Amino acid sequence: MRPAQAALLSIAPVHVRPGAQKRSREELQAMLTAADASVTLAEAEVRRIEAALEFSRSELRRSEALARTSSIPERSLEKARLDVVTNEAALASAKAQHDVRRSERASVAARLINPLTAAPESSSDCCIQLRAPVTGVVLKIVQESEAVVLPGAPLIEIGDPQDLEVVADLLSTDAVQIKVGAAVRIDGWGGSPIMGRVVRVDPAGFLKVSALGIEEQRVRTTIDFSGPPEEWSRLGHDYRVIVHVTVWGADDVLQVPGAALFRQGNQWAVYAVKNGRARVAEVAIGHRSSRTAEIVSGLSVGDTVILHPSDRIKNESRVSQRQTE
Repeated sequence: MRPAQAALLSIAPVHVRPGAQKRSREELQAMLTAADASVTLAEAEVRRIEAALEFSRSELRRSEALARTSSIPERSLEKARLDVVTNEAALASAKAQHDVRRSERASVAARLINPLTAAPESSSDCCIQLRAPVTGVVLKIVQESEAVVLPGAPLIEIGDPQDLEVVADLLSTDAVQIKVGAAVRIDGWGGSPIMGRVVRVDPAGFLKVSALGIEEQRVRTTIDFSGPPEEWSRLGHDYRVIVHVTVWGADDVLQVPGAALFRQGNQWAVYAVKNGRARVAEVAIGHRSSRTAEIVSGLSVGDTVILHPSDRIKNESRVSQRQTE
């Protein structure tokens, strides 16, 4: 990480080769000449229709005077009125075409303006200085080498290492059990476990393919640190961590290792050791994690159970405790 400075980088306009620039300018100049001719032609068309409209109006006035004395038929009067309406519409269309040709001419003229002629090439005004919007450090340089940059393209990432949060991609089946404010234990990052709390569970999931090629629906869960900064100050941007979210908790819970449970019909059961013999005890379990299960009924505090029972163990089988070093 490098400390962010006032000016992070400079953007300069692309310099075009002299030959290509000259050819492009000549093409634009030819387009400008054609645009000027189109404007002149549109102006001439407007004048022509204005003259025709003036003549048709005078003919209408003469026809109206003759119609009052019944010197001309009614149809001639209607035709004179139609000529006036037609020429008025044609004049409006011609004026609109004239405006279009003038706009096209202005567009070509604007493309002929060279932005580099406003200042000498040695001037620093030709470049844009980008400054950091916040105080922090450079986390990532997206565009390292000189290249043409499109509008809106990211160039660098800036952040504050003291304002970290953890974003975990959890299975949607696990995310529905998590509530905002739940306690979290964070480990697997190389240091001592860190405590945190859930501050957000996204309302929408996304598809992610696991390392085994299985499509899974994941949900982003945001976790904030609840301990002092000294506990997580060595963490950095994009570090890997493992999170353990508490979805349920209680005091004085009777629990057994999950490795002691097995199915017997439709019930959960364990092998409880009594008087040196293994006896099947059906149990009712409550909440369950990947390691332990809550026992609601079937066992008492202090009962001994067998872990990972094999198929050689039957009800009333004699067993003994294995001595481990």
